[in-house]
Amino acid sequence: MELNTSELKKYSRQLILKNIGVSGQKKIFNSKILVIGAGGLGCPLLLYLAYSGAGNLGIVDNDKIEISNLSRQVLFTKKDLGKFKATISKRFIRKINRKIIVKTYLKKINKENIHSIAKNYDYICDGTDNFKSRLLINDYCIKYKKILISSAISKYDGHIFSFNFKKDGPCLRCFMPNIPSLEQNCETDGIMSTLAGIAGSIQANEVIKSILNIGKPLRNEIMIFNSLDLSFRKVKLNKNSSCKNHLHVLYK
Repeated sequence: MELNTSELKKYSRQLILKNIGVSGQKKIFNSKILVIGAGGLGCPLLLYLAYSGAGNLGIVDNDKIEISNLSRQVLFTKKDLGKFKATISKRFIRKINRKIIVKTYLKKINKENIHSIAKNYDYICDGTDNFKSRLLINDYCIKYKKILISSAISKYDGHIFSFNFKKDGPCLRCFMPNIPSLEQNCETDGIMSTLAGIAGSIQANEVIKSILNIGKPLRNEIMIFNSLDLSFRKVKLNKNSSCKNHLHVLYK
């Protein structure tokens, strides 16, 4: 892929950065990124991946747009009510850049379909809203050595994870082996609208850093932030020797 004159102007503010340049912009364009969940997290994530010049995006979501989504899911408007989130997301992204390849999967991710959907993508972004899906995605990524960037939000708090399963290290199950009995979600607990934008943007930032291999990634750490007092902290994640994923590796 060669950047034409229009693209050189469009991405000029990124191109002048010494860690990006034309070669870095080409890496972003050639990346293959799967976003699972096109809701509060997926919308800003997809928006900034598209604006950054990502060239190949997959979107997994079988939900339709509801009125309650419009306060924080920034790719949708009232005229989109009742339509599939993935379909409208693709339409929005294609308006940003007609060269982006966007494939939609109007399905709920499960253990039967995850491999057929995710196998051709290098970066997996988890924007789901339940622990069953998060653990499923985690287990798949560690098995097939994918790079996973995950986020979770509730009320005023956000959590960002990043795992490079091409290297040895902890996974989501190392500190959350099972699905919690009482699961939080924005439908029952509420959410501050701006929180989704912050978390989704940080996810996009982690993806771009990973593609370019620049900066310090969040690997083996969880970033926890609160939108009320603007506190950010990182907690180190340790590999759990009793985690079923690592036991599988040890004894397979």
